[in-house]
Amino acid sequence: MSFAYPLILVLLVIPVALIGWAILINWKLPFLGNQVVLPFDEGVQSRGTRWGVAVSLAECLPALILAVVILLLAGPRQLSDPKTKRIMTNIEFCVDISGSMTASFGDEGTRYDGSMKAINDFLDYRQGDAFGLTFFGTNFLHWVPLTSDTSAVRCSPPFMRPESVPSWFGGTMIRKALVACKNKLLKREEGDRMIILVSDGYSSDLSGGADETIAKTLRENNIAVYAIHISESEIPDPIVNICSLTDGQAFAPDDPNTLKTIFEQIDNMAETRLEKTTAETMDDFAPASQHGIVLLGLSLLSLFGLRYTPW
Repeated sequence: MSFAYPLILVLLVIPVALIGWAILINWKLPFLGNQVVLPFDEGVQSRGTRWGVAVSLAECLPALILAVVILLLAGPRQLSDPKTKRIMTNIEFCVDISGSMTASFGDEGTRYDGSMKAINDFLDYRQGDAFGLTFFGTNFLHWVPLTSDTSAVRCSPPFMRPESVPSWFGGTMIRKALVACKNKLLKREEGDRMIILVSDGYSSDLSGGADETIAKTLRENNIAVYAIHISESEIPDPIVNICSLTDGQAFAPDDPNTLKTIFEQIDNMAETRLEKTTAETMDDFAPASQHGIVLLGLSLLSLFGLRYTPW
């Protein structure tokens, strides 16, 4: 146990002195007290040792209460038990809204509809994480900042449908979008970082070794990339390289059910990490307060009989 104001403990000499005085005045130095001579003719009276001890202890109770008050004023403290803290994961959804995302995809409607529905389901798996949403085509748009409020992501699908976006979103520039997402994630100093890329096309800006360059940058910043190639074609090699070099993985769903399973698999692969936090100093008034209440109760009860009469 430690104290916030240890110098106050010096005042404990006062109750110690009072206790010593209560004992000495009744047992060792009786001449200091007010002695009363009682006439007992030819009587043999006991010294009343037992009652004397009880009364002396009762007289020590106020001093003990004062000692408890001094301890409380000193601010008793203790260390809390070490706890485990969930490390938050910052997840950035990078969704393609080029014209090809309007192609049909199972019973969910278009590829865009299936992707956004699967993302909404994925939000329920990762309670406590932060999510961001970036739409991209030839250019990119950070639609939702990193936030733990999942409603911001859930309400996004109607506003950025591929059918209604400007023409300058018509192409597919994955490298540009990944760089933008990386810069966005780097603004978060705490927590793990992850990019979930949803696209259905080939990106020309990943050719000529650009995939290895961006993958190296992402790996150096501890950003894992998981790619979902929502198309009947093979996953482009640059996408596979980026995912493998950043400890992620690339997937190619055949239907909406498979897409949902893939998001569940990503959730299992990106396990939540826990870390132990250091013990914190907190107030510890309970023990002293409990003892003080007991001593106060005993002192009040002792006033009914365990005290010297004034005559």
